[in-house]
Amino acid sequence: MKPANLLKRHLTGLVALLFFTTLVLTGCGGGTTTSDDTTTTSSGVVNISLTDAEGDFASYTVDVLSMTLTRANGTVVETLPVQTRVDFAQYTDMTEFLTAATVPAGVYVKGSLKLDFSNADIWVEDANGNAVKVNSIVDEAGNPVTIMDTSVKLEGRNRLLIAPGIPMHLSLDFDLKASNTIVFNDTGEPEQTVKPVLIAEVERNSNKIQRLRGPLKTVNVDDGSFSVYLRPFYHRIRHQDRHFGSVNVVTGDATVYEINGESFQGAEGLQVLSEQTPLTAVIVRGSLKFRPARFEASEVYAGSSVPGGDMDVVRGSVVARRGDSVTLRGATLMRSNGAVVFNDTVTIQLADSTIIKKQLSLGSFGKDDISVGQRLVVFGTIINDAISDLVVDASNGYVRMQMTRLGGTVVTNDDTPAFDLNLTSINGRNVSLYDFAGTGVDTASDADPANYEVATSTLDVSAIGVDTRVAVRGFVSPFGQAPKDFEALTVIRAADASILPAPVPEPLPVETL
Repeated sequence: MKPANLLKRHLTGLVALLFFTTLVLTGCGGGTTTSDDTTTTSSGVVNISLTDAEGDFASYTVDVLSMTLTRANGTVVETLPVQTRVDFAQYTDMTEFLTAATVPAGVYVKGSLKLDFSNADIWVEDANGNAVKVNSIVDEAGNPVTIMDTSVKLEGRNRLLIAPGIPMHLSLDFDLKASNTIVFNDTGEPEQTVKPVLIAEVERNSNKIQRLRGPLKTVNVDDGSFSVYLRPFYHRIRHQDRHFGSVNVVTGDATVYEINGESFQGAEGLQVLSEQTPLTAVIVRGSLKFRPARFEASEVYAGSSVPGGDMDVVRGSVVARRGDSVTLRGATLMRSNGAVVFNDTVTIQLADSTIIKKQLSLGSFGKDDISVGQRLVVFGTIINDAISDLVVDASNGYVRMQMTRLGGTVVTNDDTPAFDLNLTSINGRNVSLYDFAGTGVDTASDADPANYEVATSTLDVSAIGVDTRVAVRGFVSPFGQAPKDFEALTVIRAADASILPAPVPEPLPVETL
């Protein structure tokens, strides 16, 4: 964490818009074309995704009004069917499929993005790691920001050619570090200056897991696939009209399903998915593959296991636990009525009746598997909706434990299947926010952030030396059972540890970026 007396905070982020044409990913949404030359003999499919890199924003929610591509002949193609609201801070670890639009074939020389800050909900960490709402957002001239346009040329090796059957992959990075400057004034209020910057790169490789969501379109049990109408981010998953296109998803024996709160794997899960009603809400996590182009699913969630159903849903990280009362920080609350609210603190009430699930696992779990540092998705009912004291009752709901991300420096590594970290962050938040009381088998064994014990199982971490900065992904040990404090599934040593590989069910070897 930067020193408290450092007033100027440069906040880092990345918005990657991934463009590619493919025959496997089917674009059913139509792009809108504007040009004096409307002659088009063929077309291709542009699939666009959004993500961001790790930074100090707790929330960066703005409206994306327009996303266009410009051909060499001046044709402008709008690829976004309707405006969409995006919290870029939610996509540190993954890429979100935004739209699949059919556009005219040709050479594209510019990509453009139109953002609306009129109703922005931006929160930034202060020197103590607490989220503070940004109320002052101005441009370089000091004028309040409303609508902002930014674009980038696509030329040279970054030229984008759209043609049927020719896969292409273009990354447009909305560089939040270069685009935003935060200064805390004398009263401690953050003031934000925005100068949007886009960077383009063709054939950019990404280690991030990718996500798509929307109503279920079709299921083909025989060939192990299904298709989804895209409804990205916070759009209500209701109807297939005005959709953002569709994507075909390939499954396999290792694909894990959670459908209406029940867990399945492989062919059994796909069969259960095929029995759901048309337009059932679906979220898929997986990876985009090329040659041939396909989206391979590692996780599939459907029905009531998807936020937006009959229960309120909260996402956040456990910063403290007292009995069955769990405190989440950095929480995004999705009401059953469709409203979405960011609130830095939410209290969750657990019970023996709460159903506990774990990402990428078919095992059985209980409420005591939830400990400090664990990232959660909680389905329940709000029983106190005061912003200053939000409480969600999960006694008749369920909780999904998701991959947790650690950042820190190795302080010991004695060639055993474990090493100790001097933690700097958990799930992107300052480690000073976390209260580890009760995490150990006794008080003396409570997790110590200066010597946080990470079990590595079969991972080979012998090459990681003391003082090496690493990023670790996995799950926190059950409450009251430390040491070890954490079970690692992936370890990365890197100059930029914000780039992580896609999580998989089994451990991965150490990788060097």
